[in-house]
Amino acid sequence: KSDAFNNFNLSVALTEEFMSAVERGMDYDLVNPASGKIVGTCNARDVFNTIVDMAWRTGDPGIIFIDRINSDNPTPHLGRIESTNPCGEQPLLPYESCNLGSINLSKVVYDGCVDWDKLAEITKIAVRFLDNVIEMNKYPLSKIEEMTKQTRKIGLGVMGFADMLIKLGIPYDSDKAIQTAEDVMRFVDEAAVEASVELAQERGVFPAFKGSVYDGAKGLKVRNATRTTIAPTGTLSIIAGCSSGIEPNFALSYTRTILDGDQFIEVNPMFKEVAELEGFYSDDLIKELSRKGSTRDIEGIPDDVKRLFVTSHDITPEFHIKMQAAFQKYTNNAVSKTVNFSHSATREDVARVYTLAYKEGCKGVTIYRDRSREQQVLALSCEDETVPEEKHLVPRERPRFTMGVTDRVASGCGSIYVTVNSDDQGICEVFTHLGKAGGCAAAQLEAIGRLISLALRSGVNVESIVKHLRGIRCPAIAWEDGHSILSCPDAIGSVLEKHIGDKPLNIKELCEQVAEVEQHVSTKKQSNGSEMSNVAGQCPECSGMLVYQEGCLYCPFCGYSKC
Repeated sequence: KSDAFNNFNLSVALTEEFMSAVERGMDYDLVNPASGKIVGTCNARDVFNTIVDMAWRTGDPGIIFIDRINSDNPTPHLGRIESTNPCGEQPLLPYESCNLGSINLSKVVYDGCVDWDKLAEITKIAVRFLDNVIEMNKYPLSKIEEMTKQTRKIGLGVMGFADMLIKLGIPYDSDKAIQTAEDVMRFVDEAAVEASVELAQERGVFPAFKGSVYDGAKGLKVRNATRTTIAPTGTLSIIAGCSSGIEPNFALSYTRTILDGDQFIEVNPMFKEVAELEGFYSDDLIKELSRKGSTRDIEGIPDDVKRLFVTSHDITPEFHIKMQAAFQKYTNNAVSKTVNFSHSATREDVARVYTLAYKEGCKGVTIYRDRSREQQVLALSCEDETVPEEKHLVPRERPRFTMGVTDRVASGCGSIYVTVNSDDQGICEVFTHLGKAGGCAAAQLEAIGRLISLALRSGVNVESIVKHLRGIRCPAIAWEDGHSILSCPDAIGSVLEKHIGDKPLNIKELCEQVAEVEQHVSTKKQSNGSEMSNVAGQCPECSGMLVYQEGCLYCPFCGYSKC
């Protein structure tokens, strides 16, 4: 299924050998990780270009530079790091766990200056808090608890960095912003080290200290093997009311899509405050911002405000990488950041950013080209795109003869019987029936079936209908053959999905077959002198016609028996 991993972040681990082979256009060895044996070769540049192409198309995969990650592995005696957590910011050994927190940088700026003393105090409290979490946490597996307490890794990071820059009067895409990023993260890292050393004096160093990179006469006696991480803070930053992680503002006004597809409009509060203070705020301005997201092409906004309130798509991809690299210099683990591309970006643009991330010392990188996925969490409206002339779809007439199958599928409301019929142009109609049900549920299912049939005969492809039905949830979830059925619409979608690619019927041949059957029945009626008399009413399960068989009423369609 194309949407099977919608909520997963996918990344590929690239080695130094691979990147060197990419630069030279050479082959590299394919090594079986289980045996360590070479089992083949591939051209590195071809593979790299495939990664780039898929990232350009869908936003996945991201990349991580696994050898670079292992060069900063604080406990190499425990093993090599093979992967990271899903967003790439926390390299972990097997069974280690994420223990992350973020400081809201927008809260340490007063009168256009950073309160360094407050930032130091917050950092030390946060380190102690995260170390306490390791003790207080309830672990799902004893092995996870064992490994987590062996290294006591924590990942203190930041959020609200874009808001901090705005309060300081510094444009995000400026050299001063890069310097600010280095200064802030260096300070947080040093304060975190001090806090971890103090904890080690109180509670002892982490148990795997001996043999670690800190084990030596001049080594730091720290409580935590790692202390800093720049993690994504999507939900956290919404709760805190600040910009996400170290990202620039996505837009100054935008549509946010949340669970179940609900949408709402957000306006950057700092922009609104400045606009009201300088007298250019209006409802029309916000409406225009909600369409464009950026101030760049909007008249009536002062140039200095436009320069300060830059957004993701105002910033060049190269500058995104520079900012990520600035934070990575003083981060123990890794930095989660997305390089935003406009919809018109090319594959070459993506390749250039991947290469730059490698050269600038990043441990990984993720890109996203706007609208490369049909659904995205943050989106601007597309008013600049050409709107096609309005057309009205008219469904074709239903043919006299159709043919199909009825599939029984479980749902939280009971068994649903879904009939999918086809004609000479393909699937043309769907009938649904919910066993042992009537009233509203049955009416809604009938409505769904009618609307699906209408869409099919209007030229809507089956894949699109399936895509919109699958994944709809209701409180009652059923299981069938090891798969969850999330709702009645999801059940119907699962049946329709089986018929994607079905060939159209040969109606002429079908009509001939029906005529033969009708002739056979007519002949049998004449020979018997009466019609077949085993029909005994409607089945209460599937609404099929019951037959009297073996001394009992029986439904040949669903297997219902009155006995």
